[in-house]
Amino acid sequence: MKKYFYVVGIGLQNNLQYRFNYLTRTLFSFIPLFAMLSLWRTIYGNDRGGEHGGFSQAQMIFYYLLVAVVDVLTAVNEDDWQIAADIREGNISQFLLKPVDYLWYRLSLFASGRIAFIAMAAVPLAGFIFCYRQYFLLPPDAPTFGLFLVSLVMTALLQFFISFGMAMLAFWLLEISTFIFILFAFEYLASGHLFPLDVLSPGVKHILFLTPFPYQLYFPIQIYMGKVSGAGLWQGLATQCLWVLAAYGFARFMWRRGLRKYAAFGG
Repeated sequence: MKKYFYVVGIGLQNNLQYRFNYLTRTLFSFIPLFAMLSLWRTIYGNDRGGEHGGFSQAQMIFYYLLVAVVDVLTAVNEDDWQIAADIREGNISQFLLKPVDYLWYRLSLFASGRIAFIAMAAVPLAGFIFCYRQYFLLPPDAPTFGLFLVSLVMTALLQFFISFGMAMLAFWLLEISTFIFILFAFEYLASGHLFPLDVLSPGVKHILFLTPFPYQLYFPIQIYMGKVSGAGLWQGLATQCLWVLAAYGFARFMWRRGLRKYAAFGG
């Protein structure tokens, strides 16, 4: 494991060279969030304080604050593009000749990227939350917060393993950007990033929960807000864990099949 901790350290040094890019990316990511908050304020203003999907206006604004927090902590930024480039350019050959597991190597870089991004995004994120501080609430209790953190870790792993598996398409295809954008579109809508899934019809929501997407953002937020508890909470955590294992198996399967297709020349 020491070699992967070393990779995390090297990754931190490399990522901190792009701290200005991280800062500007964080600042511009708040623009659509401000737009969504303005939209929902208008909707609730026209409804004179009504509820949508079981959310009051204050809860809806708090939901989007948590979206910003979870997104900063868990989102996969450019890892899939970098993995595809490694395959396309033959850089993975070095990992086939050394006692280094490429998946764990990339996971270590993903962790270092998140740490660097959080360090750079902390100040603007805190400023964003401060602007809406009257809506921000602490978790109901310590156990709930602990389960939220557990779910948050599984959210990050789920996002990474799915992205890793999709990047493996580079073994067969020269350009995989179309597939990455399609996946991103599904994740953005079905994970609850654009709006909480509660505003959808029960049938559509039930279908979405048969996919891994709600567990990539919506579910940990529901835990923090106390909207899921008891048996439903434990069932959701177990389901999320199963999706993480399934995504890991998918990533491993795509890697093994891809290596059969891979050929590198030169030395």
